[in-house]
Amino acid sequence: MRIPLVAANWKMNGSREFAEQFFSALNLDGASCEVVVCPPFPYLPLVAEKAGEMVALGAQNLSEEVSGAFTGEVSASMLLDWGVRYAIVGHSERRSLYGESSEQVARKFVAAQSAGLTPILCVGESRQEREEGRTLEVIGRQLQTVAEVAGSDGWKCSVIAYEPVWAIGTGVTATPEQAQEVHRFIRGRLGDAGATVRILYGGSVKADNAESLFAQADIDGALVGGASLKAEEFAKICRAAD
Repeated sequence: MRIPLVAANWKMNGSREFAEQFFSALNLDGASCEVVVCPPFPYLPLVAEKAGEMVALGAQNLSEEVSGAFTGEVSASMLLDWGVRYAIVGHSERRSLYGESSEQVARKFVAAQSAGLTPILCVGESRQEREEGRTLEVIGRQLQTVAEVAGSDGWKCSVIAYEPVWAIGTGVTATPEQAQEVHRFIRGRLGDAGATVRILYGGSVKADNAESLFAQADIDGALVGGASLKAEEFAKICRAAD
């Protein structure tokens, strides 16, 4: 049985005051899913303190390198030192804004696993790729690149997040049927691990559309962006995942 997972990606938002207020207001009563919060790096210790056992700690990114002269980078082992359990890799913003290739994403995926973190691998297509009917081709290629580096057993300790690029931060959400089609495809590409790996949906997830998305057979939760900055809204999404 796959336990639903809802992860908050705060992106480059927040402050000490925001984090304190968020957790003071966050009420997860009635939610039985696993909850992860991924704040910006400077706030990891504060979130770990405020969240306690209520939520798991996640990172928004990590280096593929173990250590060395890589100014500004953060390694998987450093994240582990602060109690981080999950790390997002391959988010579309990292791919498009910072030029991360699928090969680099694959190396980050392996780096996370090698240190004992669970990578949350993001895959997704652009609007043009969807309009051209290449959605499954693009996502299949993104998955294949990781499989070639991590090996077929690499999927067992991972989470996948399908995030259509055209839906991230736009207010436009894939229909439950569109999301389910891609989730079913992804699960089929994971081999034996497909039965147990959790596949999340991300892309303008809100409290008012979460329930219909989570009702789909292959959607095991969500990677939430903007709505995760509002404690009450995020809690409603978590409760919907049940």
